[in-house]
Order: sequence, then structure tokens, then C-alpha cells
Amino acid sequence: MSGELTSLEAVLEKHLPEDELAEVRRILYGKPAKGLELSEESINRGEEGGYEVAGWRMTADLEETRPPRKVTLALIQNQIVLPTDAPIVDQITALHKRVGSILENAGKSGANIVCLQEAWTMPFAFCTREKHPWTQFAEPAETGATTAFLSEIAAKYRMVIISPILERDEDHGDILWNTAVIIDHNGKFLGKTRKNHIPRVGDFNESTYYSEGNTGHRVFGTIYGKLAVNICYGRHHPQNWMMYGVNGAEIVFNPSATVGALSEPMWPIEARNAAIANSYFTCAINRVGTEQFPREFTSADGKPAHKDFGHFYGSSYVAAPDGSRTPGLSRTKDGLLLVEVDLNLCRQIKDKWCFRMTQRLDLYAESLTAAVKLDYKPDVHQ
Repeated sequence: MSGELTSLEAVLEKHLPEDELAEVRRILYGKPAKGLELSEESINRGEEGGYEVAGWRMTADLEETRPPRKVTLALIQNQIVLPTDAPIVDQITALHKRVGSILENAGKSGANIVCLQEAWTMPFAFCTREKHPWTQFAEPAETGATTAFLSEIAAKYRMVIISPILERDEDHGDILWNTAVIIDHNGKFLGKTRKNHIPRVGDFNESTYYSEGNTGHRVFGTIYGKLAVNICYGRHHPQNWMMYGVNGAEIVFNPSATVGALSEPMWPIEARNAAIANSYFTCAINRVGTEQFPREFTSADGKPAHKDFGHFYGSSYVAAPDGSRTPGLSRTKDGLLLVEVDLNLCRQIKDKWCFRMTQRLDLYAESLTAAVKLDYKPDVHQ
């Protein structure tokens, strides 16, 4: 990754005078996020562990009839630890140890809700189209080793943890799903939600392994707020984001695994747009690094066979319903992003912009009901 930019922010800071930098940040990020004071211990743990630690605050106006609803969100992005040809159990154990140490830092730093990246317990091997050994990373959502491991950390720090895994559904024919497990602040299994949209683009051959999810647009009520999980490719579908808002989500997490050559121009935009359109907070999480696989693969696109997906560019960030967002984490390095938000901002923006009041769900429902019928004709007038 020596040829990769560390981050867009680092380039701006290097080349722009301070006054111009402030104005560029306003244009790029909206209302500037304020720095979140982090303890020296938190910073030191990151330095000792070789990962970035960043903290921001996203505020709301004070109200007379409601107290602030401050919640600290934590996003974790990371590289795989061992080579992809290492024994499966060793790879999982190494990732548990690595991410577990960052989770401990998040808990000690006051995080209330933490989200990990898509399929965090494994390399993103779905480019290969090989079933073995990659399907051996799958585990049950409710009773798997990863859920048991994270439940202890969740209870220890009273953190809600969102754990995206490759799920083995033992109750329904041992089939696979791309799933996010939600563990509550007591360490109990709260529920799970599955990936609604499966990519068929470039090296993303995921439909070889699992189908579109069947859990709809679940929202999970926690002591810290109502959250939802829009896994990876679902961020390209505005209707997917919309339905989590219709169901009352205040924070929607987007755990992802995406590479620079394919999607990086879209990355800073999509989750931020969703936050604006749906008057909730969004959290975009992407893995980091370049993962090499033992055998070459192609994707029927005319390109030469290769052994890697490309560079996963990290850049995890949080966006607010007023259109502001935090700077992103590094493009090249593991990281922990801590963001204190005030959920009162969701209603304040609904009152200001009235996007929910003017949404016209009745019109969309009527139009979409017609559009899915076999005899539908587009309403084009010439």
C-alpha cells in the first residue's frame, strides 16, 4: 500500500493554507464537526496497536422540552491479519484478537454502539467463486463462536455491537447468508438482519455464495436509540435506505467491503445523501488493505487473471441529517472512529426541511404497485 494516498484530508492539510482549508472543509463536510476529547490512554493504545484513533462531536440545538440524547458511536476498520492460505481457525482467531483489542479501546473510550466491517471474521473471498475453503468461515448468527466472543465484550462495557458475518443457517438447510448480528448492551443476542442487495459487478461474485436477504428492513430498539444495518451494496439503492427511515431508524450503519477502482468516487456521497434524505445519522465502514488469494480468478470482463480484489480503501465516516459529516479514517491503516452524536438532531432536521412530511409514500406505493405487474407500461407521454 506504499503507493496509496493516506487520506484526502492529509493531502488538503499538507497543501492548503489554514484559512482556505477551513473553507474547503465547510464545502466538503458541511457544518464542521467538533473535536471529541480523547484520553491519552486511548490515543496510546492506538499507537501501540498500530491503528488510528480519531474522535468527533456532532451537536444539536438545545431544547426546552427534551434533554440532549448524546450517544457515542464507534466504527472499526481493519486489514486481515494472516495470509489467506493460513488455517481457517488461525485466521479467525487472529482477527478476534486484533479486533477484540480495538473493541476494548472503544469500550474504555466510552463507546455506546460499535459497528464492525462487512464479513469481518474473514478475508473477502467472494471474488474467487471457490466454495472451499471460504465457506468454512461461516457460523450460526445466534450461537456462533464470534457472537459468543463479542457478547462478553458487549456486556463488559455495556456496548451494543453490530457484527457482520458470513452466516450458516442451520435451521434452514445449512444455507449461507450475508448477515449482521446485533448484540445488546447486556451481551444478549438482540437479532439479525441480512443483506438485501447482492452485487454482480466486477470481482464481486457474491451470488455464488448467498442470495438476497429475507429479513426486510428491520430496526432494532436499544437503550441508546433505534438502529438499522444496510449492508454494503444496499447503499446504492435509495429505496433501501428509505425503508429503514420509514421503520423509525435514527442511526443506519453501512458495513462494507469495497475497492477504490470500483466505487471510491461514490463512497463519500451515498451514506451522506441517505442521512440527508431520511433525517437520520449514517455510518459508513469499509475494510482496509489488499488481500491476496492463493489462486488466480477472473470475472468475465476481459481483464487478465489476478489474485487480488484491489485496494480496500477504508475511509470510514459518520454523516448527520443536516448534511454534515466527519472526516474519514485513513485509506491505508486500521482505525477506530469515535463520534458523539445528539439524536435530537434527527427531529430538528425533520422540522426544518420537512422531507418526511413531503415524502409522498402514498404516491410511491401506488406507482410501484403498478410497476411490478407483468402488464405494466411506463407512463411516457409523447
